Amino acid sequence: MEEKKKNFSHSVFLEQRERGKITGVSDVRSFDEKLIVLASGSGVITIKGENLHVEQLNLEHGQVELTGKIDSLVYTEEKTLGQKSESLLSRLFQ
Repeated sequence: MEEKKKNFSHSVFLEQRERGKITGVSDVRSFDEKLIVLASGSGVITIKGENLHVEQLNLEHGQVELTGKIDSLVYTEEKTLGQKSESLLSRLFQ
């Protein structure tokens, strides 16, 4: 069975570093009180902080609402299984 990924419009809204709403989310990879990892069409979103809680989750519409003290929000590119990142040594000796 082929899995279809939905593409949603992506936006991030943060209020006073205590409340956030993120749209365009396709998956929640992991979450705990210090780290939330989300997948979106714009890449993997890593949110770090304290007392983080996912208040609402609606993957059908691609929406996540969270609360807590948000210290950072970082995007990274998703690597496919066939891609390998270069080692530090190979980059140094080029």
